Amino acid sequence: NRTTLKVNKTLDKAIATPVAGFYKKITPDIIELGIYNSISNIDDINISLNNILQGKIKEGLSDITRFTINSTIGLAGLIDVASKIGLKKHDEDFGQTLAVWGVPHGPYIMLPGLGPSSLRDTIGMIPDAFLSPSILINHEPTVYSLKFLDLIDTRARYLGLENAVIGDEYLFVKDAYYQNREYESNDGEVEDDFDTLDDF
Repeated sequence: NRTTLKVNKTLDKAIATPVAGFYKKITPDIIELGIYNSISNIDDINISLNNILQGKIKEGLSDITRFTINSTIGLAGLIDVASKIGLKKHDEDFGQTLAVWGVPHGPYIMLPGLGPSSLRDTIGMIPDAFLSPSILINHEPTVYSLKFLDLIDTRARYLGLENAVIGDEYLFVKDAYYQNREYESNDGEVEDDFDTLDDF
């Protein structure tokens, strides 16, 4: 895992960061937002199915409604009309669904080129991959182009965050990953020990 982290950092420094920086530099904010919205709109299909699999039917129907509205009125998702009328954007994937079903994380894994994961979340990537842009677009070059653009757009939005690392980078990334996944799997409801201070 530590070796893979070093390889990922080297690839990020040599390829991903320069490309993301160039993308951010030449892409007007309004175009960048439109690209993000469009990719995010397709993701609502996967999010909807995972919400339903987790028993959150209301949220799942809301996600499908978001996709329908943004795909039509929102010009193929370029404009996030659904959020403006009060339909909240959710964030679900099959790894979270497995967590809700009681499947534990399993071993921590640093994936080459993709970053931190766990055995559970890595397995969850398989069905998620089939519910990405390929569910709507039957043209492989276009699908791969969208996935590449998604990766670059995501990296561009996180430029500079590497400066927030404190102490052992490997342990920092690992802890941050687990905390974030717990937060996502519990829909933001994370238990803490702060309330015990009230006893004193």
